Amino acid sequence: MRDSGSTRAGQSDRDRFDLLVVGSGVAGLFGALCAASESDVLLVSKGPILTSASSLAQGGIAAAMGEDDTPELHAEDTLRAGRGLSRPSAVAALTDEAPARIRDLAELGVEFDGLGLEGGHGRRRVVHAGGAATGDRVARALAQRVLAHPRIQVAEGERLLGLSIADGRCIGALTDRRQVSARATLLATGGAAALWKRTTNPPGSIGDGMTAAYRAGAALADLEFVQFHPTALVDSSVLLSEALRGEGAVLLDEHGLRFTDELAPRDVVAREIGARGTVLLDLRAIDRGRFPALMGTLEDEGYDPAETPIPVAPAAHYTVGGIVTDLDGRTELPGLYAAGECAATGVHGANRLASNSLLECLVFGRRAALAALGEPGLIGHVPVPDPGAGPEEPVSDDLRRALWRDCGLVRDAAGLGRLRDAPHLLARLVAESAIAREESRGSHFRADFPLESDELERHIVLRPGSPPALETWL
Repeated sequence: MRDSGSTRAGQSDRDRFDLLVVGSGVAGLFGALCAASESDVLLVSKGPILTSASSLAQGGIAAAMGEDDTPELHAEDTLRAGRGLSRPSAVAALTDEAPARIRDLAELGVEFDGLGLEGGHGRRRVVHAGGAATGDRVARALAQRVLAHPRIQVAEGERLLGLSIADGRCIGALTDRRQVSARATLLATGGAAALWKRTTNPPGSIGDGMTAAYRAGAALADLEFVQFHPTALVDSSVLLSEALRGEGAVLLDEHGLRFTDELAPRDVVAREIGARGTVLLDLRAIDRGRFPALMGTLEDEGYDPAETPIPVAPAAHYTVGGIVTDLDGRTELPGLYAAGECAATGVHGANRLASNSLLECLVFGRRAALAALGEPGLIGHVPVPDPGAGPEEPVSDDLRRALWRDCGLVRDAAGLGRLRDAPHLLARLVAESAIAREESRGSHFRADFPLESDELERHIVLRPGSPPALETWL
C-alpha cells in the first residue's frame, strides 16, 4: 500500500505500527520485506523510493559464489582492508550469509551477470547486474515487492524530524506530517557523504538518521573514516565504477603514464590521484559493452570513452561510521535499530572493502528487521513525547567546502580544529572523532600523524555528554 500524500482517510495523525522503517535504500526495503511476513510495517522515505543512494550504486555485491572461493577467504580480504579495526564477528556474519542473500535476490528476479574482480579481493567474487547498474536493478526489484506487499505502507516525501522517547526507549518518530508510534524503529537512512563538496551521493545523503539517533541518546562511532572514491568524473557526481579498473582500465597522469596500482585499496588510489589533481581513466582497452548505462552516461556528458581517456578525481563516497549497533541492528537505545550505511557494526573497520556495502544492507537489514519483531507491544495510550531538537540546519555550500578542505583526503589538527566550530552537529562530531584519532589508518589520513598507532587500534565512540571513548569490538 502506498501513501505519497497526506495520511489516508480514517487514520489518526499518530499512526501505530509494529515496525517503522525510515529510509528506502536497499537496507530499508529488504528489512521491510523481511519483517512484513509477520508484522505491519510503515516505510517512510523523504524522497521517491526509486531515487535512493542505493539505486546509484555501480559496484556489485561481494559473495563467495565461485568454486575457488569460500566465505573464509572473503572474510580475510575484508579484515585486511579494515586495517585491524573490522569486528571479526560482524565480518563472519557478513561473509557467511552473503551467498544466501544473493540467492534471495535471484528469487526476487534480479539477473546477475557473473563474477567480477575489484580492488582488495583475492578472487572474482563480485556479482553485477546490468554491468554498472547493480544498485538500480536491486533497489528496483525490492521496491516493486515492497509497493505490492499488503502489510507494508509506503509514505514518500515524508521527512524524519526526530525520534520519540518514552521511559528510556524509542517508541516511534515525529515526521513533518505526523507522530508515528511503533514497537520498533529501524533507521536505514544512509550515509552522510553529501556533506562534502565533491561527492558521488545525492543531495539528501547528509546523515539525518545519525543526527536524530545521537540527539535521542544513541552512540555513534567511526565517524572519522570517510571513503573517497578515486574515480568520479570531474565537475560531476558521476561515479566511474571500480569494476572498470577490475576489467583492465588504467589510470594515466598528465604525461600519459601509469602511476599506481589501479586495484590497490581505495584510500591509497584516491590519495595518489588527489596529489596530482586530475588524472585520466583510460577505458579504451576494456570491453565497454559490459557497462552500457555508464558508457551512455559518459557520452551524454560529452565524452567518447572509445577514443579518449576520461578525466577523473576523488569524491566523498561512503561514510564508514554511524550509529553503534550489535550484530542484530540493536542500538544502545532500546526499541531503536539501524542498518546499512547509517549504522556502525564495525564490519568495515577503517576502510570498506569494495562491494561489501550493498551486501551489508542485505545481511544486516534482514538481521535488524527480524530482531525488531521481538520488541514488546505498545500498551494502551501512547504519550506524545518531545523528540528533542528539530531537523538539522540546512547544509550550506560553505559547510561542504569546509568539510572538503578540513576533513578531506588529508587532514591535520589545524583544519579539524576549525571544523569543530561548524554550525552543523554531524560535521562537529566528525571533526571530534578525527581529532581523537592521532594516526593514519585506512580512509583516515592525518598529515601530522602519518603512521598507524597500536594504541589506536580501537573504535572511537561518541555518546551525548561524554568525551570520546576508545573501545575494542569482538
